[in-house]
Amino acid sequence: MTSLWIRVGITLGIVVALSASTWLAAGSRAALLSLVACLATWVGFQLWHLHKMTRWLEDFKLDKTPTGLGTWDLLYSSVHRLARSYERQQQQLSAALTSFRGATEAMPDGVVALDIHNQINYASQRAAEHLSLRLPTDQGRNILNLLRHPAFADYVERRAWDVPVTLHGVPTADRVLQAQLVPYGEQDRLLLTRDVTSIERLETTRRDFVANVSHELKTPLTVLAGFLETLQELPLSAAQIADILSTMSGQTRRMQRLIDDLLTLSRLESAQEPLHEAHIEMSTLLHQLASEAQLISRGSHTIETSLASSADLRGDVIELTSAFGNLVTNAIRYTPAGGCVTLRWAAGPNGEGIFCVADTGPGIEAHHLSRLAERFYRADKGRSRDTGGTGLGLAIVKHIGARHGAQLEIQSELRKGSTFSLIFPAARCQEGQTKTRSMPPLLA
Repeated sequence: MTSLWIRVGITLGIVVALSASTWLAAGSRAALLSLVACLATWVGFQLWHLHKMTRWLEDFKLDKTPTGLGTWDLLYSSVHRLARSYERQQQQLSAALTSFRGATEAMPDGVVALDIHNQINYASQRAAEHLSLRLPTDQGRNILNLLRHPAFADYVERRAWDVPVTLHGVPTADRVLQAQLVPYGEQDRLLLTRDVTSIERLETTRRDFVANVSHELKTPLTVLAGFLETLQELPLSAAQIADILSTMSGQTRRMQRLIDDLLTLSRLESAQEPLHEAHIEMSTLLHQLASEAQLISRGSHTIETSLASSADLRGDVIELTSAFGNLVTNAIRYTPAGGCVTLRWAAGPNGEGIFCVADTGPGIEAHHLSRLAERFYRADKGRSRDTGGTGLGLAIVKHIGARHGAQLEIQSELRKGSTFSLIFPAARCQEGQTKTRSMPPLLA
């Protein structure tokens, strides 16, 4: 600014000096004409540069900055520097905004930027999924008009934003969303959203698991406590004592089986131990399973085996033997005396290995099938306990199968029987020898 006034002062000084010289040389009239001519020339000079400035500003481009003389050159340069500075700031702001949006899009949580009136300034794609927003249509709309949930409206109104609020049924009836408001800037706020459906389900599963374990242990413990009290307080004959001790022993074995299954399931779910993979000859394993099935059945069932594939299996021998044994034991337990249990190893259409256990038992109603592999889930609770089941067998089978990349499939029809299949990927199948064996039941 100081330089500008110096330039103006120099220009006026020159005009005054020229007029004074003309006055001394040619008189006052000539001096006046000279002054008017100089001022007219100076005004025209200014108007011409002002016109150039106006045209430049109307079609502003930094690479087309005009050139001028004197003060105008300084003015053009000042505007150019100001525009360059503004452009750099805009680029920095755009880069920061792009970085912010990239960061919010990469976050596992949804982010919504709100103003003081709770209107949406920005929403990430994940937030749009969580809240069923339609972008960019919903930008500028009030979040309370889009997320109509009483708990959320109360949360916003109370301004107790230190902890998040849990919203059930958002965005759909089977989902659970967690939302939290975080103030920033002068009066703006961020709305952070997180889908906690899986966490809620795990917590529900944990509560159910604790309740189920407590219930399963409570019954045998109650029986043991009752019999101990009876033994302490009542005079009993030797036969009665023997009968009580036999019952107590059975209840103890039941608790032991439950604890063993719980420990097995816990180990499988933690998946801390790697698979001890080995080549498993399926013909030998099928024969071994059939022999054990004969012992469990005590001649009450027909045990058949069918080896319809030449492939053997690669996996953890102990785990797979346990899984196959669980399927066989369940089939025998739930099949009435005189029924048939078939153990089959076959190949799938794409080279998969399929281990099946089919029985001729009472079958299972269709609405139970999808939940049979849940821990402690029983289609017939009373009958399951009577047969000595812990309610964890199929859960163990499913986890062992998952560790080997196999899927558990269950087919059943009432009064016709059930088929439980473990389907292994082709990568786990290796060529072996084909042999088919049908074994008669052993007498008890």
